[in-house]
Parts: sequence; C-alpha cells; structure tokens
Amino acid sequence: MPEKLSQLLKSRKFWAAVAGLVVVTAKGLDPDFPLNDEQTTSLVALLAAYILGTALDR
Repeated sequence: MPEKLSQLLKSRKFWAAVAGLVVVTAKGLDPDFPLNDEQTTSLVALLAAYILGTALDR
C-alpha cells in the first residue's frame, strides 16, 4: 500500500470526515433517520470543529 494512502487510512481527521459524510448521506436518503435536521447539523459542526482543531494543533 502506498505510504500516502496508509497515512490517510490512519488519520482520525479522515475518519471523522467520512463519518460526517455517512450521516449526511443517510439523512438525505432515509426520511425516517433517527436524527432531526438540527441534530444532524450539530453533529456535522462538531465533526468540523474536531477536524479544524486537530489540524490547527499541529
């Protein structure tokens, strides 16, 4: 596996972004998704803050 891909798959920021994408996609595809719009927005904002916070910490 190339080094760049290996680093990407080990990145917590990458997995946080993937989790956000999964939640937003699931919310868009399933009208019975257990989170309402406000909760989904809050979760995505939390993940974005985590990603930015860890990026700025370096």
